[in-house]
Parts: sequence; structure tokens; C-alpha cells
Amino acid sequence: MATYIFRRLLLMIPTLFGILVLSFIVIKSTPGDPASGRFGGAAAAQGGMNAERGTEDAEKAFRKNFKLDEPLYVQFFWFVGRIFRGEMIYYTKQGSIWPDLIPAMKITLMINSIVFLLVYLLAIPMGIFSATAPHSTGDRIMTLTLFVLYSLPSFWVAEMLRLGVLESNAAWNAAMLSQDAQEWMFNYPISGLHDVNADRFSLFQWLWDYTLHLVLPILCMTYASLAYISRQMRAGMLEVVRQDYIRTAKAKGCSPARVIWVHALRNSLFPIITLFASLLPALIGGSVIIEYIFNIPGMGKLTIDSVFSREYDMILVTMMLSAVLTLLGILISDIMYVLVDPRVSFESKN
Repeated sequence: MATYIFRRLLLMIPTLFGILVLSFIVIKSTPGDPASGRFGGAAAAQGGMNAERGTEDAEKAFRKNFKLDEPLYVQFFWFVGRIFRGEMIYYTKQGSIWPDLIPAMKITLMINSIVFLLVYLLAIPMGIFSATAPHSTGDRIMTLTLFVLYSLPSFWVAEMLRLGVLESNAAWNAAMLSQDAQEWMFNYPISGLHDVNADRFSLFQWLWDYTLHLVLPILCMTYASLAYISRQMRAGMLEVVRQDYIRTAKAKGCSPARVIWVHALRNSLFPIITLFASLLPALIGGSVIIEYIFNIPGMGKLTIDSVFSREYDMILVTMMLSAVLTLLGILISDIMYVLVDPRVSFESKN
């Protein structure tokens, strides 16, 4: 197994390089660049750059400094060299991206770790319940509910929740004012991660405020994956419980709980382990819009802002991070196959 993991890690290097090349070409093929965004049109007027010659000289110096007019291969190798040196920069703010990227990465990974944990902790029991009581009233209600949730776009749900909470806050506070009960006024948070006065909170108040801010984003990022994974778990369990060895276990007198949790569970996990490789980057990608809607300072909001301002380094780094997560997700899935069923082996027997 160690040899297989080492070989897969080595294969990631040319794979990531190919992804980097394609990503770089796609980004450079889009209209506009940092110079046009900084010196063109409204940006120039707002900056007071009405002296055409001065603006033209500044733009030329900017393009020369960042090699924006050089051939594509020169720009690419200049970028690759800066990757190895860790010199990822902002084109417009003239500074390193790392002070913004690392805190944003921590926030996004923290939120998505919670989402992953909730999805698998809830989806597996729900799938097992549906498979052990197929076509029952509970199974039908759960199936209908999950299919409805899966069909709802997360960005639409996020916006509806945000608007609904805004109206609820306004209605509640208006009612409290009319009853002269201002001490009961409350605004449920729908933006950011902390209250503006969070630095003055006690530890318990700070954790409670942090939790309230995370509820809506995590809810919007969890429900669709939960619906999909639980249905896959149900399908996998239904297939396994029809196998001959399950009937043999029942014939030997094993209790229903032992049949499900000991004999059937491991093999029924294979479908959702396979989905792990695609779910990991999908959650990161899906959090982009959710973070932007709820104004969370994670990688999602940072990526969208970078796209608008044509910050090539930030865009490419976030794309490469998604690629790394995909490759790591595939590798983790392979390792989990062996952990679930030791009979699985990736080593050559020749």
C-alpha cells in the first residue's frame, strides 16, 4: 500500500502541471486584464488620471512590470518561477496574496470540514434506515423530502433564507417596540462570521455568536449533498442485503442489527466512498456562491472578487487548490477502500 501511495503522489506532479497549463491558457483567453481594469475607462476617471500621456506611461510601465504584453509562454514560465519562489502577488494592490489567502483558506476549510462531518454522519444512518424499511411510510416521506431538497439550488435557498431572516428580524423588532420590550429585540445574523462587537464578548458569547453566524451557510451547503449521499447509501445497502452471505447470516440466527452493522455495512459503503473524491472539490466550489451571499471572508468571496479585478495569481492558486483537493480525494478514496475491506489491494501480484 505504501508503494501505491508513493506512486500516486508522484503521478500528481505531471497531472497538476497539465492542469496548471490548461488553467493558465483559459484565464489568459478571457477578455480584459489587470491593466485594463486599473487604467481603463471609469477607473482612470475616478483616479483623476485625465492627463492622457501620464496615464499611458503608467499603464505601459505596469504592463512591462508584470509582463502582460509578453508572449504567452514567457508569461507562463514567469508565473511558474514565482510559484516555486512563493511570490504570488496582487496586480492592483501591489502586495502578496498570502496574507489574504491563508486566513480565507482556513475559514473555508473549517466550514467545509463541518459540512463533510454533518453530511456523512447524517447520510449513512438515513440511508440505512431507508434500506432496512423500504417502501414504508417513513422511507417514502424521507425520499420525497430529500428529492425536493436535492432539486433546490443552494444559491436560491441561501438568498431566500437571507431575505426571510431579514423580514423576520424586522417584524420581531417592530413587535417588541410596540410592546415596549426593547430588551427582547434581536437580529439573527446573516452576514459575516462575527458581530461588530465580538471583540468585547466573553468566550461563551463569542462561541454562541460564531455558531449563529455559521448556521445558515452550513445549512445551505449541507442539504443537497446530504440528500444525494443518503440516496446512494440506501441504494448500496439495498444491493448488499440481497446478497447470499446476508441470507446465510440471517439463517445462522444473527440479529437484524448485527446483520446490518457488521455484515452489510462495510460493503454498502463503497458507493459513497467513491463519491468522496468528487464531493470534496464540489463542496469547495459550491461554497463560493454561499460565502459571497452571506459575506463570509473565505476563499469563495475572495475568488469572486479576484475574478472581477482580474487578479490572475489568486484565481490560479484557488483553481490549483481545487485540483489538489480532487487528486487527494481520489487517493483518500482508494485508501478508504482498503480500510473498509482489507481484501482490496492495489499492489501487483505478479
